[in-house]
Parts: sequence; structure tokens; C-alpha cells
Amino acid sequence: MEIQTGSMKKQIITTKTQKQKWNLKKNWPLHILLLPAVIIALIFQYGPMFGLVMAFQNYKPWLGFINSHWVGLEHFRTMLEYPDAKQVIWNTLVISVLKIIFQLLVPITFALLLNEVYKMTFKRTVQTIVYLPHFLSWVILGGILIDMLSPEGGLINNILVSVLHIDPIFFLGDNTWFRFVVIISDIWKEFGFNTIVFLAAIASINPNMYEAALMDGANRWKQTIYITIPSMLPIIIVVGTLSLGGILNAGFDQIFNLYNPLVYQTGDIIDTYVYRVGLQNGDFSYATAVGLFRSVISFILVVCGYWLAYKIAKYRIF
Repeated sequence: MEIQTGSMKKQIITTKTQKQKWNLKKNWPLHILLLPAVIIALIFQYGPMFGLVMAFQNYKPWLGFINSHWVGLEHFRTMLEYPDAKQVIWNTLVISVLKIIFQLLVPITFALLLNEVYKMTFKRTVQTIVYLPHFLSWVILGGILIDMLSPEGGLINNILVSVLHIDPIFFLGDNTWFRFVVIISDIWKEFGFNTIVFLAAIASINPNMYEAALMDGANRWKQTIYITIPSMLPIIIVVGTLSLGGILNAGFDQIFNLYNPLVYQTGDIIDTYVYRVGLQNGDFSYATAVGLFRSVISFILVVCGYWLAYKIAKYRIF
């Protein structure tokens, strides 16, 4: 029996190999079409990774990668001992975790509310309006927010002064308010896009379940609690676990366009810190070490996220 099983396995492997060769011969024009994209990815995605050696060197541009002095893990030790680096990592974690939490709660709540609207024209209009900011860059939105939140003539401060009779607040220059502005503005920009994902999950629920619940006397609130939310749970788990990979990505574009030296204490994140230390101060090796540390942690979290998504929600890409 073992001999027969072994021979069957060899036969299956041989058959698969033959099919792969046949498919390659048959579809070679498609592989040729794919070749330019592969070359571009190798040049622009994998080629620059050679520069990661700077994290282990005292890199000097005039000496190059080969002649620069090797220092091993010295930059990583400096990063873990340097107070500014610790504060930056803490800021990144706080902002990222808050973004992940609210980018789940707000779209889920909004999708549930929008699902209760029966007039399709109104429903689609609202969905389009909240989805629109997703297409605007943070350069544009940053300029809008700077004007709106300005302590001198900004729309928000004008309302606070005229209606609530309180002093103007420097939202983008106060460490107490900056994180709040970052979280709220990120929700405003992205929750419309995430709402579509949850609306699609709601649309896939079997309507017979609602009809059965209605016959049993369940109102809309109970239908939401016992049918809609449990049916959405798998996609909520998938979105939440896959967000773990971005827990050290607090949003460079957003922070860079909004922050200033007054809010470094609570607003400086890993990406802006790397930009400032590496490009502005010229400490390429230290900046590369910080960036590599972030990438390694993010990679581990991505792998853990995919594993959790598969174990809990049976979701897998490959």
C-alpha cells in the first residue's frame, strides 16, 4: 500500500509539472506582457532595498556603501536609548491604534444607520458625499484644515468666539488638541470609503432572515442586534486584523502637512522623524535604522494579522 501511495504521489506531481509546462507554452504572450511590470517592480521596489545596509554602517555619501565604516547594531541601540525615538514610537502607536479603532467603529455605525434609509436617492447622495474626501490628497485637505482651524479668523474659532464666547484655540499648535485633530480629520477623510465595505457585507445578508425575525415580532433594533451585526462579524474581524499591519503607520502625508515644531511632543511619528533626521539633518544611517525597525515590526504584524484573519474568519489571500 505504501509503495502504491508513493507512486500515486509521484504521478500527481509529474502531471502537475506537465500541466504547468503546457500552460507556460500556451500562455507565454501573457507572461511577456507581465515582464515590464516585473522589471519596474524589481527596479523601484526591490532595488532601493540595497540601501538598507546603511542601517548597519556609519554611512558617508562620499565613501559609498562599500567604503563606509560598519557599526553593526549601534544605531538600533541608540534608537532604543534615545528619548526622542521612544517618544516618537509612543506617538505612532497611540495615533495608529486610535485610528484603527475609530476607523472600525464609525464606518460600522454609519453603515448600520445608512442601511435603515429606504429612499435610494437620498441614500446614494449621502454615500457619495461622505465618500468624496477619500479622493482628495492631504496637501489639499491640510490647507483646508489649516485655514479652518486658524486661531486668527478660522471658521471653527470664529464659531467658538461668537457662539460659545471662549478664547480662540490653536488646534494645530497645542499638544493637547493636535492628536484630536489628527484622528477626527482622518475619520472625516476615510470613513466613507470604509463604509462601502460594510454596506456590501450588509447587502450580502439573506433577506429571509429578516422576514423570519419580523414574523417572530422582532423590531428593527433587535434585527440589527441579532442578525445584521453577527452577520457582519466576519468582515469586521478581517478588516480589524488586517489593520494590524499598519499599526506603526500613523499617516506620514497627514502628519507632515499638519504638524509643526510646537507639537513634536505628541504629533511626531516614526515617518516624519525619519524624514527630518535623514533628509533634513543628513543622518542617513540612523534614519535608515529607525525605518528598518518600523518595517520589520510592521511585517511581523502583517503576518500575524493574516494568520488571525484565517484562524478567526477563515479569510486568506493565498
